[in-house]
Amino acid sequence: MKILTMGVEEEFVLVDRMTRAPVNRAPEVIRRASRELGGQVQAELFTAQIEICTEPTASRSDLRDELFRLRGVVGKAARQERCMPVACGTPVLPPEDPLTVTDTDRYRLMARRFAPLVTRRDGTARDGGLVCGCHVHVGTLDRERALALAQHLRPWLPVLQALAGNSPFAGRRDTGYQSWRSVEHARWPTVGPTPVLDETQYLAHVSRLVEEGTLLDNRMVYWHARPSEHVPTLEVRVADANADLDTVVLLAILVRGLATTLLPRVDASVPPPRIPGASLLRAHRLAAAQGLSGTGLDPVDGRERPAVALLDGLIDFSARGLEATGDLAWVRDQWERIGANGGGAARQRAVFRRHGRLSAVVDALAAATAGR
Repeated sequence: MKILTMGVEEEFVLVDRMTRAPVNRAPEVIRRASRELGGQVQAELFTAQIEICTEPTASRSDLRDELFRLRGVVGKAARQERCMPVACGTPVLPPEDPLTVTDTDRYRLMARRFAPLVTRRDGTARDGGLVCGCHVHVGTLDRERALALAQHLRPWLPVLQALAGNSPFAGRRDTGYQSWRSVEHARWPTVGPTPVLDETQYLAHVSRLVEEGTLLDNRMVYWHARPSEHVPTLEVRVADANADLDTVVLLAILVRGLATTLLPRVDASVPPPRIPGASLLRAHRLAAAQGLSGTGLDPVDGRERPAVALLDGLIDFSARGLEATGDLAWVRDQWERIGANGGGAARQRAVFRRHGRLSAVVDALAAATAGR
């Protein structure tokens, strides 16, 4: 069984060290961090965000070590600019000053073309538009295999979304959701399950969306799983940014384990499971609202089951792929830890219950992001 490589892109919000509110200091932080990281640290839509990108690797420990190093370099650069990187799906506190859009041709065009998603009527940035995700790449895969694999992965992605829920607070309020990022991000065109398309249909479909003005270009295909257009991988995009580093590594390992298990079906031209679109959308809504604390839809029979049982089922289903890379025992240990302590959203709410201050939630997230 071929061992796939994996990589992770993490988005962070930069918050002021005193107010804990988002601040527009990414250009300065990126300038400092890029002296060591080069292109592995990048800008995002808003200047209160920053992204790190790992190199592809087949090793779980190497992936973790690189994420820790990248976070450390960005954290040091942020401290020099009096701010902190925080890994959460949505900012816990609102910004005190208006957010600004990153000054590039592409982001300026996005802000104009999709103004209701980015700015208010007075021209200032829309706070709810600032969301941070964690994207997992697996490869090497050409576009045809990546598309086919995405279609086999579709029923399992709500389970991973539930595991990664880490945005219960937004703008100083408890949203009632485990992943409010999922709600905000879904406002953008094409965010949702991967359509069932072959490569020729995919190229024609994306070309039509660009010609119609729905998208700027093929880089704006925001499906939950998509062929990457800049590296030969499948990119899975359902996860909130998570402060807990081992949760991030677990997500990457589970994506690779599923991919490794499913690729023989892809290569044997086995058709992907037929799932009604309404059922798939409902599964993602349940994952966003309830996360690990509620119920979800079984990827095999579509019945409603406890989310923790669905995660157990995902691990069992992908056990062959996880065993091939020596990850199965580690995955079970990590899942036991999360099951005992709760996912990211539950941990955020637990901090708020203990301290009664949202600033304490931000501090806990910042500390975990830094590895403390």
